[in-house]
Amino acid sequence: MPGSYPSKIKELPLYDGRFDAYKLKAENSNVLFASYPAGTFIPPHTHDTDNHGVITKGELILTMNGVTQRIGIGQWYHVPANVEHSATFEVETDEIEFWFKDKTI
Repeated sequence: MPGSYPSKIKELPLYDGRFDAYKLKAENSNVLFASYPAGTFIPPHTHDTDNHGVITKGELILTMNGVTQRIGIGQWYHVPANVEHSATFEVETDEIEFWFKDKTI
């Protein structure tokens, strides 16, 4: 799998989903070390987790609530649970995502 991550991160289990990522599980949360090839588009969707992420290489083009923003290296973003959003990656991109599940769910 691509991605500029330390060898210890690459020993984590792979995430089984729409994109390539190494997955670190924790109680009521997951940490994903994700990599996206240039040209990747993730269509509008929602999820039941409160997501925070930071770009470590490349750029995320995030569309949420009718607003499109570019998130670059070192910048953080937030996608609240149950909010429809889409993502575009024009260049090869790596990020670390934190998915927090509501403890009452």
